[in-house]
Amino acid sequence: MTLNEEMNEFSALAASRRSTRAFTDREIPAGVIDAILTDATTAPSWSNTRAFRVAIASGARAQRLRERFGKLFDEEVEAHARKAADPDVEIPAPDGDFPVRKRYPDELRPAQIEVAKLLYGTYGVERGDIEGRNRVNRRNVMAFDAPVMGFVFVHEDMLPWSAMDAGLMLQTLFLSAKSRGIDSCPVGILATWRAPVDEEFEIPEGYKFITGFALGYADPDAPINSMQAPRPSIQLLEGK
Repeated sequence: MTLNEEMNEFSALAASRRSTRAFTDREIPAGVIDAILTDATTAPSWSNTRAFRVAIASGARAQRLRERFGKLFDEEVEAHARKAADPDVEIPAPDGDFPVRKRYPDELRPAQIEVAKLLYGTYGVERGDIEGRNRVNRRNVMAFDAPVMGFVFVHEDMLPWSAMDAGLMLQTLFLSAKSRGIDSCPVGILATWRAPVDEEFEIPEGYKFITGFALGYADPDAPINSMQAPRPSIQLLEGK
């Protein structure tokens, strides 16, 4: 039996979902967003606490958020450029709840480097091209101009379980979206800054901003959407 013959409808759906990094400006109907969020409630949760919250932005609110995140990104890039000439220049400190920019553990760096080469290579950006890399990364903070931006918050007193629950919810949400022809991408870099989401949403005390995400319809003509990151098999531990 071939792999395709073994693949059932769920397997086909799961395999079809990939991170999309270029969207059209087609809006997602509000009723479809509601249906996707309803599907996301079926994800399991630690003691059914569901210790996460989700904020959704579209239209003018999404545009304001893109502009705010873009401004923060630009200010940081400009500060780094000035610091190259003047070591006394201070780099604006991110106000995110978690340290987004950390060196990957040595065991995991090869996978991170591999996907980075694929990503920047698809954009035609060489490793030493700092301006080119900044242009690519700025697309991230703009959520790739997706019509819907999402933001996920987890309860700090339920970590790490609240983060686990948020991940289960988010994958369920992404698969529900894909079943309706809507593409997605988690956008972790947005959690570098907290202020933009605080300006737009009432976030309960104790909830920390862990990731953003993008929803929309993939641009079929964008080369970046043809990039396919490897999907290695699950690494099973050997018994003693």
